[in-house]
Amino acid sequence: MPTSKACRAVFFDVGETLLAPHPSFPELFGRVLIERGYEVEPEVVGEVFARMAPTFAEVIDKHATEPWTVSRENSLAFWGRIYRAALGDLGIEDSDGEITEAMYSRFTRYESYRLFPDVLPALEAAKGAGLTVGLISNFEEWLEGLLTHMEVGELFDPVVISGKVGIEKPDPAIFRLALDQSGIAAAESVYVGDHPRIDVEGAEAVGMGAVLIDRKDRHTEFPGRRISTLDELLPILNRMYRREATPS
Repeated sequence: MPTSKACRAVFFDVGETLLAPHPSFPELFGRVLIERGYEVEPEVVGEVFARMAPTFAEVIDKHATEPWTVSRENSLAFWGRIYRAALGDLGIEDSDGEITEAMYSRFTRYESYRLFPDVLPALEAAKGAGLTVGLISNFEEWLEGLLTHMEVGELFDPVVISGKVGIEKPDPAIFRLALDQSGIAAAESVYVGDHPRIDVEGAEAVGMGAVLIDRKDRHTEFPGRRISTLDELLPILNRMYRREATPS
């Protein structure tokens, strides 16, 4: 729990926190297959990934055998494992790797992503409250260009992307790097992300406050601070750093 009486900075995760594939991961996955003559409904793709793991974050955990964002080669190998596993479940062969390459290309296009509707209001509200707004993300290097494309890149300072710095969450070093760049103490900072272990536990390990954003109610038994939209963020920060820090 934070010991400071004021919050000076809020740092954000990216995937499933600020943005997501558009119109959805299953729909984009299915479109690539439909373009190649396979009639696969998004619902079927969703069922395949549900069988692979209860949540997509757990699918990623299952296949992340080594740092995957630090180079295109690592990224393609990582996502290739996931795509091939799903294709195998669908009974689709990809012996020459063409489908895997097409999937990777589709999911690295800027137009394949959208910000959640609550993101810009929340970022503007945080800045309006005088908070430093930063970003700490396990993402490939091209995230920086995506944020610029979405016209939100200038809202974050600092921006720490694992694909650029070579460190991935939950390694404490990536959180400390962002804190050092911001010049703000961990006890005066909060991290917001969608993964209980990678985001919440990773941030708390260096003394930051942490808030889980659970947009799809996947973690209803999570014992810590949990919100379903970023509209709830400033109120919960007020409770964390003012009411909780004030003696009764």
